[in-house]
Amino acid sequence: MSAPPRQRPRPHPADLLGSARSRLPRYLRDLAELVAIDSGSYSRHGVNAVADWVQTRLTSLGFTVERIRPPAVDGVGRLSGLRTGDVLIARKPGRLAEADGGCRILLAAHMDTVFEDGTAARRPFTLDGTRAHGPGVSDDKGGMLAGLTALELLQQEEAEQYAELVFLATPDEEIGSPASRRITEEVARGMHYALGLECARENGDLVLARKGVADFRLTVTGRAAHAGIEPERGANAALAAAHLVVALQALNGRWDDGTVNVGVVRAGHRPNIVCSEAELHLEVRAVTAAGLRRVGRAIEDAAASPAVPGTTVTVEQLDDCPPMEATRASHHMLAAAAQAAAAIGFPLNATSTGGVGDANLIAGTGVPVLDGLGPIGGADHSPHEWLDTASVPERIALLAALVVSLGDNGVDSDIGGNKGA
Repeated sequence: MSAPPRQRPRPHPADLLGSARSRLPRYLRDLAELVAIDSGSYSRHGVNAVADWVQTRLTSLGFTVERIRPPAVDGVGRLSGLRTGDVLIARKPGRLAEADGGCRILLAAHMDTVFEDGTAARRPFTLDGTRAHGPGVSDDKGGMLAGLTALELLQQEEAEQYAELVFLATPDEEIGSPASRRITEEVARGMHYALGLECARENGDLVLARKGVADFRLTVTGRAAHAGIEPERGANAALAAAHLVVALQALNGRWDDGTVNVGVVRAGHRPNIVCSEAELHLEVRAVTAAGLRRVGRAIEDAAASPAVPGTTVTVEQLDDCPPMEATRASHHMLAAAAQAAAAIGFPLNATSTGGVGDANLIAGTGVPVLDGLGPIGGADHSPHEWLDTASVPERIALLAALVVSLGDNGVDSDIGGNKGA
């Protein structure tokens, strides 16, 4: 094995904080520009306008940018045939080969928001003291911009002791990533670490774990009959569905790591006909993949024995999103982040959440993930969405310091996700 290249001293987190503070005025100008672009998930043109902006910034930082137009979504309802904006995959090689301990680090953000076209004009970017407001200011334009600014700090400090940095920006996270999921999973494979740029929780916590989600459709088939003349010849699917709703909701509390919600119930067409078909749509959330499977089996068991004779139940799993589980490797990442935060001058903790995002998809490939590395924000998906601009410099410095720490730590494959795989 060749001798590792001579390394520059690591930049101290306090020095990174000073550089981040000097960039805050530009950060705010850039954030106002991004928030002024309507980029709802269904606004392909708007998302691509954001992609143009991000691509220009990444190219100026020495990244090679690949831009992928995803195929039309193969889905149902509003998603069917949807053409989203593009996916950006930007790569920059570092100075430390993998054989010499260098790691490949993925930074992941999304360009879409939940807001319709016209929202940016009706509710433009505003700054009230240290609180910024506007559509997507926290979720996720503030976090994405923090990631880009952290990359600027690394370039300035010539802190390139890593094997590769990859910056991923997706167009459809807010609708479940139906177009970009396969691309995200492919990019994630082979990474040693992933850092999610969603904003930190309102109390400043990072996100160490996210629940996984599985969607199910249960179709209850009965037998129609005249409700007034010969109801005994029917088998009421609506009644069977009602019993099934009760049984499924009763699964809540059986386990600590799994929940069930029957959110949609449809049955019948006319009140004078014994109902011959009913449909339930339900969502399962669980902390672990094993928990999702466990609840799925319980649903199958409940469907196997309908309460009404003559009815049958078919179970279909429509979609799934793997959990982002707290692992030994992600705890290692959190410890590195807490150490960097302490050097910068603030305490750092992490939490688990029931919400899902692209970090779940990345974690599903086996890569350790730490999320919530953007600035502090809150009230996402609402007109009151806010970003704490006072937190911006320290969170940018934290992110840059964490990349420095993870890039050349040379941990083994048990700690470093896919390292050595």
